[in-house]
Amino acid sequence: MKYTVAIEINLPREEVVELFMNPANYPKWMEGLDTYEVLEGEPGKDGARSRYFFKTGKREITMIETILKNDLPERLEVNYKAKGVYNNVISQFEVIDTNSTRYISNQEFRFKGFMKMLGWFMPVAFKKQTYENLEAFKKFVESDTEN
Repeated sequence: MKYTVAIEINLPREEVVELFMNPANYPKWMEGLDTYEVLEGEPGKDGARSRYFFKTGKREITMIETILKNDLPERLEVNYKAKGVYNNVISQFEVIDTNSTRYISNQEFRFKGFMKMLGWFMPVAFKKQTYENLEAFKKFVESDTEN
């Protein structure tokens, strides 16, 4: 399954990217993030691997992130692996004007086992979740700069 979601953020691209790449900010906009740890490499650099542990209600999800290619501020290509799910994400940050940025999230999902059925029957839910994640990030960065 592949799709693209985009959102406009009222901040210059450099500020958006800086806030996006700072691991200290992750809990401020990643719903349910319990812990984040670097497994190997330098955070934000090509080849770096990290583990994310999310708790949402009774659900617990562990994901391994691998940074495939960091060409920021233009784009970041990352891979996430969780039980039954492989997710390749290309995040792009385009300058709209001096005070606005378009954040584009290109998603590709591949599923195994039970998750294959879920992906087949619920593609709209995945796209909705991605959009909600972008909205949460936008809310965080725009409110963070007001303080």
